[in-house]
Amino acid sequence: MKIPKHILPIIVLAQFFCTSLWFAGNGVMFSLIAHFNFKGTGLGDITSAVQFGFIVGTLIFAIFTLTDRFSPSKVFLWCAVLGAIFNLGIVWEGNSSTSILLFRFLTGFFLAGIYPIGMKIAADYFDKGLGKSLGYLVGALVLGTALPHFLKWLSAVFLWQYVIYATSFLAVLGGLLMVVLVPNGPYRKPSQHQNFTACFSIFKKTDFRAAAYGYFGHMWELYTFWAFVPMLLGLHAEIQDHNLFRVSFWSFWVIAIGGVACVIGGYISQHKGTKRTAAIALFLSGVCCLASPLLLLYAPTPVFITFLLFWGMVVIADSPLFSTLVAQNAPMKIKGTALTIVNSIGFAITIISLQTITILQTIIPSAYLFMVLALGPLFGLLSLYKTKS
Repeated sequence: MKIPKHILPIIVLAQFFCTSLWFAGNGVMFSLIAHFNFKGTGLGDITSAVQFGFIVGTLIFAIFTLTDRFSPSKVFLWCAVLGAIFNLGIVWEGNSSTSILLFRFLTGFFLAGIYPIGMKIAADYFDKGLGKSLGYLVGALVLGTALPHFLKWLSAVFLWQYVIYATSFLAVLGGLLMVVLVPNGPYRKPSQHQNFTACFSIFKKTDFRAAAYGYFGHMWELYTFWAFVPMLLGLHAEIQDHNLFRVSFWSFWVIAIGGVACVIGGYISQHKGTKRTAAIALFLSGVCCLASPLLLLYAPTPVFITFLLFWGMVVIADSPLFSTLVAQNAPMKIKGTALTIVNSIGFAITIISLQTITILQTIIPSAYLFMVLALGPLFGLLSLYKTKS
């Protein structure tokens, strides 16, 4: 079946615009702290609020099988609009630390109707070459995640509130593009009946469970690394006793370069196999975790930035490949629900990881914190090789 050429670019563009909501709070975090006298652990709390909202949202979407029962493009639009509205909430002058965390939670809740549903829409259109298609899609997520850091870098010219206005506008635009230009795909098999246990019973399938566990190991590392990239850069500048680079600028590039890696990984997987390509990326990111103290403490700044750029590539390159393995091992009629529940559990793991690193900051030297993240790649590799695919 011939798919119109505009479908994949529109899905990718819509995903990019809408997922810019994800780290919008992180991109302006220090401005939020200063403007609203934000108390607490800051970075970990703001990031965890979005993640927790996403977890609750994906769990509800999965239990009610919303992704498989309703038109995914329409769900995508409504979630994009509502996510944009709650994202705008953090510019309200009456905010407190509690209300900011609530707005970030609600933004995360509606991101549950954007990221996994974007993958579901892609799976409805691309039966063959799904790994390559999801490579583009997750690449768009990565760029959307990095965008607020880039906008923050420009905030020397623009007020921090404009970062929030821009990301909310892009989210609404992305939702409109999806609903107008991407109708239901030819491989969509809508579920006709409510099944409250589908999202849990699917884990009885050995290959699906093993692929999902591999994804969970990957998620232990990914978002904690992304959240703490600015801290890593700032810590290195402090250790080297200089500040020759803008933290927001390099934070953008360290995260954004992962989008290129997702696309490259998708193409490589067509020749080397999905599982093998995912395993290589996961292994290399685990090595980066273990090597981080050495590079952070002793490497010259150009070498350290190069290391972070490489880490930024391998830490995410396996994400679309794990999603491909999950989709390939899920029943057709609940493929969207399968992707959603795996996302829900995976992002729950990110909160545990984020809070673990936050707590360990007070116990062990900061330079050695990120060795703990290697536990995720290790678990993921052991789980991945339980699959037969």
